[in-house]
Amino acid sequence: MSLARNSSHTPLRSRISVLLALLVLANLAVWGWAFSLFHASPVMLGTALLAWSLGLRHAVDADHIAAIDNVTRKLMQDGQRPITVGLWFALGHSAIVLIAATTIALAAGTLDDFEAFGRSGGVIATIISATFLFVIAIMNLAILRGVWQRFVDVRRGGTYVEEDLDMLLAGRGLIARILRPVFRLVRHAWHMAPLGFLFGLGFDTATEVAILGLSGAHAADGVSLGAVLVFPVLFAAGMALVDTADGVIMLGAYEWAFVKPIRKLYYNIVITAISALVALVIGSIQTAALLSEKFGLEGGVWSGAAALSEHFNTLGFLIIGLFVACWLVSWAIWRWGGLDAIEVRAE
Repeated sequence: MSLARNSSHTPLRSRISVLLALLVLANLAVWGWAFSLFHASPVMLGTALLAWSLGLRHAVDADHIAAIDNVTRKLMQDGQRPITVGLWFALGHSAIVLIAATTIALAAGTLDDFEAFGRSGGVIATIISATFLFVIAIMNLAILRGVWQRFVDVRRGGTYVEEDLDMLLAGRGLIARILRPVFRLVRHAWHMAPLGFLFGLGFDTATEVAILGLSGAHAADGVSLGAVLVFPVLFAAGMALVDTADGVIMLGAYEWAFVKPIRKLYYNIVITAISALVALVIGSIQTAALLSEKFGLEGGVWSGAAALSEHFNTLGFLIIGLFVACWLVSWAIWRWGGLDAIEVRAE
């Protein structure tokens, strides 16, 4: 029985391995493009790193998680084992990123006073982006509290009710809640591409692309359109990598849930906590740096935030390190905390 089950999963595992390998190669190829363009400019390389790390961060936004979670569960209930839900979502999402970045780059070449526009636009974009990030963080912290309470209750011998958890997670994304009826039209993984395009119309994507476009144009006058586009492509590559991994993990999480529902609870605790934490970190840095600049605040937190905002490479490494640390800690807790041995009474 065990051998039969393992052999039936071998093709799926092979497909997943090939898909993730191709995505890693694609990310390396885009980074090769960036190095070929900016190898002599540390500032531009720092902006490139920020673009890529923002793509990683954007992929764990509540709306992304909710959309991929809902569609993966729906397709599995239809008898499918989808591995490209996150990839198609990211590809559709990336279309908005490329359109916005191209528009910004073309506008930069036609405006006479682009430097003044960049300053005022940067302030507005930062305020909107930081506000949105704090809303995302607060919403996820509230949901995290609910999931954690259910997790603790199950560990104490309480009953696991999947419908209750699904209702709680359904409110995880603002745009996901608005477009919830559209999920019913998704019958194949590739249907996620137009859905991802609709999600890309949100404020967060637009403001992040605007910040990248403005900072890139400010860092190097006369940068060609082809060179400027490396930033949104890096953003899209990082987002596609994490969105695809999220879809694959959700596929595994829901398959495990038939035997070990505790894994589904734990996965949602980790991914919701990461989304809230990263949103809080970036939103706080953006807000503190803006206040420091506009009100002349110095020392301590203000100087640190201002330094991070001026050194994009440091901020990028900080975000990547936060991802790695969160996953390592969560894996260690699961591995050595004996969580897989918890017996769950499902209703």
